[in-house]
Amino acid sequence: MSASGPLVRELKQRLRGASDPSRAPVMQAYMKSQMPYLGIAAPPLKAIVKEVFAAQKLQSRDQWRDTILSIWRKAKYREERYAAIALAGHRDYETYRDPGAIPMYEEMIVTGAWWDYVDTIASHHLGPMLRAYRRPMRALLLEWAHGADIWKRRSAILSQLGFRQATDLKLLYACIQPSLGRQEFFLRKGIGWALRQYAWTDSAEIVRYVGEHERWLSPLSRREALKNITKIV
Repeated sequence: MSASGPLVRELKQRLRGASDPSRAPVMQAYMKSQMPYLGIAAPPLKAIVKEVFAAQKLQSRDQWRDTILSIWRKAKYREERYAAIALAGHRDYETYRDPGAIPMYEEMIVTGAWWDYVDTIASHHLGPMLRAYRRPMRALLLEWAHGADIWKRRSAILSQLGFRQATDLKLLYACIQPSLGRQEFFLRKGIGWALRQYAWTDSAEIVRYVGEHERWLSPLSRREALKNITKIV
């Protein structure tokens, strides 16, 4: 058994012990997920992973990455993948979250291919890495924004959700631009969400941007972008 074996074993045992079969199908239906749920609500799931990760420490970058990918790839239930994302963002391994971790995150985004996984990774993992490693991350996000995978495009668009005044508007608009006119719901929704978030910081700028790009923005993107403008002003 690998050095990370006890963590994986304890995590799976704790998750299965907390399962609620009555909740599982409802959660699966809500998320439109092919992968089943154990039926664990967010608060107890958070408590479980916190306790397991505190008790079972990983000793190296490779062990951290390999443990995350092992949980992710072998997951039979969606909560296991949520746990993998939580381990990827655990504060004890903050120094491991650098551009060298991008292949791991890319695999999780591409194979996860759904908003609950992707949005968390984009805003809580890629965003902080963009702050810390601006040049390489900026280049990567621009590459993703022009790529074929819609979830990598969405990740690039949403990576600055919590940046507020620190938002790199040039980067945000450059990540949005290749997806203007695209038909995919999750790209249209993501564009609107990213613009709406920045509107809390500078509503006039978003009004200007939406007006200037009205012919290319979808009705959904425009509606989402301007949703809270009246509340702000």
